[in-house]
Parts: sequence; C-alpha cells; structure tokens
Amino acid sequence: MDVKEKCAEAALPWIESGMTIGLGGGSTIQHLINMIHANELDVTIVTPSFVTRRACLEKGLRVVETGDVSLIDLAFDGCDQVDTRHHALKSGGGIHTEEKLIATMAKRYVLIVDDSKFVERLTFDHPVVLEVLPQAFTYVSQKIQEYPWVTSLQVRQSLNSDGALVTVNGNRLLDVIVHPSEDPIEVHHQLSQVRGVVDTSLFTDVVTHIIVASHHDTVVYSTETGEVK
Repeated sequence: MDVKEKCAEAALPWIESGMTIGLGGGSTIQHLINMIHANELDVTIVTPSFVTRRACLEKGLRVVETGDVSLIDLAFDGCDQVDTRHHALKSGGGIHTEEKLIATMAKRYVLIVDDSKFVERLTFDHPVVLEVLPQAFTYVSQKIQEYPWVTSLQVRQSLNSDGALVTVNGNRLLDVIVHPSEDPIEVHHQLSQVRGVVDTSLFTDVVTHIIVASHHDTVVYSTETGEVK
C-alpha cells in the first residue's frame, strides 16, 4: 500500500452511512472514493471537482450540488502544503473558492496528506492562487504588484484553448509567487482585501484536522483538542 492509500485508509473510519460529506480533488481522494464504494457506505457527496464527481458517479455514489445542502458533516481534501498551525496552501486545481465554501460548511474539514506536504511553516513553494472577477483583472494584477512580498505573478493559462483559464464561476485565475518568509494570515488578508478578488487559495482558518501518512505510520493532528492523536 502506498502512502496515498494509507491516507485514504486512515480517513475511512471517520465516515458513517447517512452522512453528507465533501470531497475535494486529487489522487488520494480517488482512493477514498474506491474505499467508500467497497465498504458500501450510504453517503451523500458534494464536490467542486469534475474528476471527483465523475469518479463518484461511476461508482454509483450519490452526488448533489453544493448549493443544495446547508450543512456538511465531514469534508476531506488534499493540499500542496499544510503547516503545524493548520494553515494550508492549495493551488493546482483552481477550484479553491468552492473548496473553501465546503470547508466552511463542514463540521470537520480534514486534510489528508503524505508527510512530504506537512511542514513547520508554509514555505510558499507553490503560488497563491487568486480567483478574480474578469472586469477587475487588470486592476488586481497591477495592484498586488505593489506589495513588496509579491515576487512575481502569472495569468493561469488554459491547457485546452488559446487563452486564460476561466473558472466555472466565469472568473480568471492569477498565480502569485510570495516571498517564503511571509505570514499566511497576513498574505491572505491583504490579497483578499483587493477589490475584485473573489478568494485566495490560502486556507488559514477552516482546517480542523490533518491526517498525515508516511511509510512508517499515520498521525492525526487536531485543532479541536490542541494535541496529537
């Protein structure tokens, strides 16, 4: 069993039939979907990920729109990096706005990661992604370059067309490279205050648990108890 499967296996006992659960994107979530199906758990799933939705439907799992529920029992997601203060950075999928909505709606929002992604403090090796209203894109791009801790930025390009990527919300994505010494809370606050920014891919106040798996063991970190289980 590889580390990603170990992550999913550690997450599985948290799920009970009758729950509404949120699932993000990524290969670890795919393992969890397979395990939910194999254990015949009767759950309702919400997800912002097209790939996750398709995988769930192929397994015969019930999927509903996020807008059709008001409360989520439990949500699982991956990330590019998460630190000991439960600050996380996501950048790959560009679906962070709905992922953060699901995280906020969930009673428990659990990141499942391998030990290479768990660090003492976020290093900003990956860009902070901004979802930006198209009407404000030029303004936002110029405005955030005024911050001294922004080292560069790049418009997220579509792999399937000649031009900028457009989100399911009709917005555009801006990848922002941040100096590694910056505080995630302050970075999120300043970037999100720029008019036209819908949200950032920094998750600074929604992570309740982190399941960290390695080849040797699996550890759960909790903000609810302040201790390692």
